[in-house]
Amino acid sequence: MGISAFYHDSAAALVVDGKIVAAAQEERFTRIKHTAEFPIHAIKYCLEEGGYSIDDLDAVVFYDKPLLKFERLLETYYAFAPRGLASFLKAIPVWVRDKMFLKKLIYDGLLEIESYQKKNLNLLFTEHHLSHAASAFYPSPFEKAAILTMDGVGEWATAAIGVGLGKEITFLKELDFPHSVGLLYSAFTYYLGFKVNSGEYKLMGLAPYGDPHSSETNKYIDLIKTHLVEIKKDGSIWMDQDYFMYATGLRMVQGKKWEKLFGFPRREPKDEIEQHHCNLAFAIQKVTEEIVLKMAAEAKRLTNAEHLCLAGGVALNCVANGQLQREKIFDHIYIQPCSGDAGGALGAALAVHHICYDQERSSDTKKDSMEGALLGPGFSHKEISLLSRRMKAVWKEFDPFDELAALVAKELAEGKIVGWFQGRMEFGPRAVGNRSILADARNREMQKKLNLKIKYREGFRPFAPSVLAEDADQYFDLDTDSPYMLLTAPVKKELREEIPDGYHKMPMQEKLYHTRSDLQAITHVDFSARIQTVHEETNPRFAKLIKTFKDVTGTGMIVNTSFNVRGEPMVCTPEDAWICFMSTDIDLLVMENFLFYKEDQPDHENKEKWRLSFTED
Repeated sequence: MGISAFYHDSAAALVVDGKIVAAAQEERFTRIKHTAEFPIHAIKYCLEEGGYSIDDLDAVVFYDKPLLKFERLLETYYAFAPRGLASFLKAIPVWVRDKMFLKKLIYDGLLEIESYQKKNLNLLFTEHHLSHAASAFYPSPFEKAAILTMDGVGEWATAAIGVGLGKEITFLKELDFPHSVGLLYSAFTYYLGFKVNSGEYKLMGLAPYGDPHSSETNKYIDLIKTHLVEIKKDGSIWMDQDYFMYATGLRMVQGKKWEKLFGFPRREPKDEIEQHHCNLAFAIQKVTEEIVLKMAAEAKRLTNAEHLCLAGGVALNCVANGQLQREKIFDHIYIQPCSGDAGGALGAALAVHHICYDQERSSDTKKDSMEGALLGPGFSHKEISLLSRRMKAVWKEFDPFDELAALVAKELAEGKIVGWFQGRMEFGPRAVGNRSILADARNREMQKKLNLKIKYREGFRPFAPSVLAEDADQYFDLDTDSPYMLLTAPVKKELREEIPDGYHKMPMQEKLYHTRSDLQAITHVDFSARIQTVHEETNPRFAKLIKTFKDVTGTGMIVNTSFNVRGEPMVCTPEDAWICFMSTDIDLLVMENFLFYKEDQPDHENKEKWRLSFTED
């Protein structure tokens, strides 16, 4: 059993004889987004899914080494003294009280699940970047691959290059704290008014609104590279700590220095987004892509491998991933679908199985072993039926599924929005067809409606297409699979609308709603899209729905966004799905073979009755 906890994105994963049996994030059960709490519910689910007790486990594995992390904390405060006294006084008591005694926290947490023989429990700890590396390499289809991990910071390492061969992982090079591409990106996340450790994807979504031809944008890129970060040939970086506070402070950056450098103060979360914010977002995205490409090139130089495995929080930057794919440094790239700290739980379990217990690994050269990332809980016909009766719902049940798919495809084509709840929940931040909100990608008003009426989030945020794998090259300049929605690619030029003169200088709102393509709802303002290729072998029901939609419309693609609203984790249970359905403008809810129309439900107009207390994420 692998565990990640106590920092952010707690999770658990169960590996049996090298097979991934179950994995889930704690937030899905507690409904607290990015929770750092010990993952009691996730562990309990994994044990139940596998049919095991704690006493059956060969090992419980934590995803990093807290004493090494504490060593880094102390050495950092010492190196920067007397700076950071306030942060020191806040952090050290927490470590002395809790994190220094992590073994006890884990033992006590497990005891809340069930009684067990503590003397027989084998509690192990892996290094943070080994957990990331293992999470990507071992499930990959490659016998040999270069491995690149990038995040904020683990114990000391912030990025690492290694090579995987069979069951072995060997690290060749690492970049250490305080120099970190993840923390560099998070510093700009903070400065542009988003929340660190959850708002980085908003920064990535904002970047395309920057003007690539603007002298201001180019000036920002130059300022970043001359004052904040020096990028070496091998992708390693050196960051001028006079401009940053994350090492010893309670904030990410030295605000007055940044204001003087860029010419405007930090944006507060409630402030309007202006063009200079967009241009700065574009600038740091381009600098990040340069770093990632150079690190990947160094990984190629060191390993001469044909394939690359990516993990760590930075590997969720699908724009950088898309650029890396197009550069063709490697023949194939595999990205762990749960690349952040939650995925470290899975990597920790796999690392112990193959390295500590010396178990051989067999790789499938055609597909990974992540089971489509569908590793969370599923729910039975009986459970959905009981929920429906408890809510006094009105529903229709379909058998066979083909009839349901035909009806839902027709409703999608007519502009309806569908909550789609099927099978086992996804592990990772992306909905890939089991806990999804679906819509018609051709609808020119759909992006606005989804953002404002369904997700209750910023209007600039893009939506992703789920496209039949065999049809992807009809719509996108993409020559590989992207099953986990972790690559961006350009929309085909023949599907795009002509852009007017001065398009890049348009105000943000005008650019957002300007018609860009025949697939307006999924075409970002830079004519890219974050693509999921859907495979019948992995998710037959989702593939069937899209194929049926293609029969109705001629388009083998739909909009797919995660089944949640702003500030809430993705839905897990039928009850979660029902509440989200009733508190938003979703038109239809499909749970397995059950179909619910909003207009048929009692009290369906009273959204406030159902609405959760949404919190800012």
